[in-house]
Amino acid sequence: MSANPSMPAPTSSRRKLLVLMPTAEEHLAQFRQRYDVIYAPTAEARAQAVAGQGAEIELVVTIGAVGLRADEMAAMPRLGAVAAQGAGYEAIDLTAARARGLTLWNGAGTNDSCVADHAMALLLASVRALPQQESALRAGLWRDALPLRPSVNGRKLGILGLGTIGLRIARRALAFDMEVGYHNRRERHDALGSRYFGSALALAGWADFLIVAAPGGPATRHIVNAEVLKALGPQGHVVNIARGSLVDTAALAAALAAGELGGAALDVYESEPKPPEALLGFPNVILTPHIAGWSPESVQATVDLFLENARRWEAGEAVLTPL
Repeated sequence: MSANPSMPAPTSSRRKLLVLMPTAEEHLAQFRQRYDVIYAPTAEARAQAVAGQGAEIELVVTIGAVGLRADEMAAMPRLGAVAAQGAGYEAIDLTAARARGLTLWNGAGTNDSCVADHAMALLLASVRALPQQESALRAGLWRDALPLRPSVNGRKLGILGLGTIGLRIARRALAFDMEVGYHNRRERHDALGSRYFGSALALAGWADFLIVAAPGGPATRHIVNAEVLKALGPQGHVVNIARGSLVDTAALAAALAAGELGGAALDVYESEPKPPEALLGFPNVILTPHIAGWSPESVQATVDLFLENARRWEAGEAVLTPL
């Protein structure tokens, strides 16, 4: 079933799938079992694929940060569906896609537990100063020469964004005997007993630590700003496993330089894939390269979900995770 039956038939009997994000060969092999795959993980390859083969592409898989533009959709007259392999889809032009009547889905839920695990690992590493402790040991210092680091048990954790990932973080925090609060677009009735706050500022003023887990986009850009960081305080720690745009990098660097924040642990950046230059000189900053959702199990789950949703789309059935 083609997206537009009036269009000429493609040159191959199999649908052409455009893959726009870096993908392991084992997963490309899974895609190739069902589709003619056009692999275009770089800007140059992407432009060539759209210009040279756009007329035959029927399905695109991308990720939130890579997205798909309106002009690219316009160059694909047979395009019927666009998928974000992960949960994010901020760089996909949804307005243009919906105007075309395209089927849209994402990989919601496939890596939630992995991201929640990584968030807690970053929080523990930051609060307990694990990188600094290791560096001190390698330099020949023993514990008596080092400052005592606080525990997380019995402390207050604020979660900014209580979606499916935020809920999993809350469960893990409760297992650490932490008190949990959250700010969301709306109060949830399944918040595991967590306390609701009406703003990010109010949440930061209450919390000892803050984990950022809200969606990206214009509505949340720099929601963690200088005021929020100051409210978190000089003993506070902020963790971001959501999108780099949620945290004002310049404000974070200023707060750290002024001693107004205890530490930060970030998996995402405004500058990515380039590292956040303004933060590289701080010993109390932990940085990981946007890998919170990456594990063999979670990546395979995203591939499996994409293939099942694609099968459903081809069969005229409802996809499991529509946008």
